[in-house]
Amino acid sequence: MKLHRPTKDELFAAAGRTVPDLLAPGLRVLFCGINPSLYSAVVGMHFARPGNRFWPSLHASGFTPRRLLPSEQGELLALGLGITNVVDRATASADQLDAADYAQGAKSLARKVERCRPAFLAVLGLGAYRTAFARPKARFGPQEETLGDTRLWVLPNPSGLNASYQLPDLARLYGELRRAAEPR
Repeated sequence: MKLHRPTKDELFAAAGRTVPDLLAPGLRVLFCGINPSLYSAVVGMHFARPGNRFWPSLHASGFTPRRLLPSEQGELLALGLGITNVVDRATASADQLDAADYAQGAKSLARKVERCRPAFLAVLGLGAYRTAFARPKARFGPQEETLGDTRLWVLPNPSGLNASYQLPDLARLYGELRRAAEPR
């Protein structure tokens, strides 16, 4: 299914909207973006902006058997995967969020994790994790703390704006989580 390409007016009007979470009880991994882009808010799908490398990273790391499109996000649930965000409201960029947004988002996220109890919560963005969870020295990878029984893992943000990590880097780092989250 080809996504509707939003107009400038539609993007402008999407500020503050939300994208429904993709949640189910007992997920292997709940991926957690920073917050929805305006593009994602218009089309109603996570990581929908062209150039976002979330979907290619999931496939290249072995989480999905093929590269899914944002319109196929529902297929993740059958694979034990879900999607949410630290902050639910869409903005033009994550720079428009402040410490209070992240703190409130962390509380909301903790409630979501308590309800669906995923094995892992993968926060996609080191800065977002550091701010939301008040862990200024956190690094990528598994974290010492947990949310209940849910293990925390930090991965690079797959946004095309994050030039520090190319697809091979993302695939390797996402693959480390995939191996840790495989059923034993």
